Amino acid sequence: MSAIKRIIVTGCNGQLGRAINKIYQNDPMYECVNTDVAELDITRIEAVDRFVSEVKPYAIINCAAHTNVNACETDVDNAYKINAIGPRNLSIAASRNHAKLMHISTDYVFDGHASAPYTEFDTPAPNSVYGKTKLAGEHFVKEFAREYYIVRTAWLYGDGKNFVKTMLGLAETHDRVTVVGDQFGSPTSAEELAKMIAHLLPTDNFGVFHGTCEGITNWADFTREFYKLAGKSTVVETVTTEEYDRNTTGIVAPRPAYSVLDNYMLRLTTAYRFADWEKAIAEYIKSLSF
Repeated sequence: MSAIKRIIVTGCNGQLGRAINKIYQNDPMYECVNTDVAELDITRIEAVDRFVSEVKPYAIINCAAHTNVNACETDVDNAYKINAIGPRNLSIAASRNHAKLMHISTDYVFDGHASAPYTEFDTPAPNSVYGKTKLAGEHFVKEFAREYYIVRTAWLYGDGKNFVKTMLGLAETHDRVTVVGDQFGSPTSAEELAKMIAHLLPTDNFGVFHGTCEGITNWADFTREFYKLAGKSTVVETVTTEEYDRNTTGIVAPRPAYSVLDNYMLRLTTAYRFADWEKAIAEYIKSLSF
């Protein structure tokens, strides 16, 4: 019988970290070694090196990130430490210990000015601190990791705090909500993304991949869809990003107007396909017991 393969999961308490644990919980070939900031500070290279050397993992899946997009605009040093230096440290430790690195990135590495879905061959041009720090993290992974996968995802929801749950909460107390209708993307279930990660990890199909559910929508229409699925009668009023930002206090980071990612590399190199976003959100709403 072959030895169990250990996978270090950073950011294990986030939506994706939880989904990854669910994928592997009944798999006798793998064991998740879960870490969050309390167990491992990925911004400290000595701590990362020591931890990875002790665990001797088959792979590291890096779900840790500073994802508060607005806060990153002023918390710049921390954003770079977590989103760039952290992946650098994990890449160095992974190479030293002959482990694969699966690094999760974002649609925010693009400026959002496109009119067709972004492929992995399009040139990133982030326009927010969050996007810039995540792109810096990608560069470090390419520089220091020997065997790596960089997976860019977008509009993620799962077990944890997310847009869907926030809006469902508002529906309990509001007859009407306002949601932007001029930002386009592909809502992606953390469960669907975890399946893709589990598909790639045993392979030597390394490189940069886009990983989102299929299809395109905007935030307002997305909200209408899951309100319908959840049996909510709350009316969704569409506003522009400019109108929404005007009524928001504090610094607001620029959002990509068009952040649809084409899973082009996945299509070219594998038979794996994501579910359509409508099917994935229907499964998710069903899991919430509406």
